[in-house]
Amino acid sequence: MSSEHEQQQSRLSSEQAEQLSEESRTDLELTLPHNRSQTGIVSFVECALVELTHEDVGAEFVSTSVAGVKRTQFIAVDDVGQRFQKRYFDERLGWHETTVSREAVREELVNRLTQRSSLGCGVGQHGVVGDPDKFQVMPVRKLRVQE
Repeated sequence: MSSEHEQQQSRLSSEQAEQLSEESRTDLELTLPHNRSQTGIVSFVECALVELTHEDVGAEFVSTSVAGVKRTQFIAVDDVGQRFQKRYFDERLGWHETTVSREAVREELVNRLTQRSSLGCGVGQHGVVGDPDKFQVMPVRKLRVQE
């Protein structure tokens, strides 16, 4: 009986840890415009970088303008989180991939998240532009690689 109880406890602990991990990732989402300070954005980006380094997650920044949708994704490629794969998608040009440093990812995300939304008024390639710019951390398997 005790081993049955231990297995249940172990299963519950794993499920709770997974749920907590999912919850922490859902907190790492930001829509522009926002009311966070520069310091708050730097802290937010640092939290995202820690998640990218220690979990099987990636970050995605999606911007919509009259020129269409653009996606920039970041995924850690080493265990220490110093190198990241950067995937960039532009509706007109398709996907482009490169490897960048942690510092470059931090700088790009801080710059993008401290700017005003790229949301333009008018009509984009697929109709009226209406979606705000959005940054979020999500499981790698959910990142889009094809449009």
